[in-house]
Amino acid sequence: MRPKELQCIITFHTTTEAMQLEQAAKTVGFGGRIIPVPREITAGCGLAWRDSIDARAALIDMMMEQKLSYDKIVELII
Repeated sequence: MRPKELQCIITFHTTTEAMQLEQAAKTVGFGGRIIPVPREITAGCGLAWRDSIDARAALIDMMMEQKLSYDKIVELII
């Protein structure tokens, strides 16, 4: 079993927003991935982006530069 660690979780209002972030993040080289929204969080579309906590600032910068929409950003141990 993988040890639990603090992660950056980004939730979305729509599936389209999730797919847009996934495509942009993979193009830039982020190592995260799309996951089902963890039970501890409520979100609109049921999908979230999970990445290391170290990537949080760079993800926010990338989303602002590319004008990508999201619901909220949460730090969660998963």
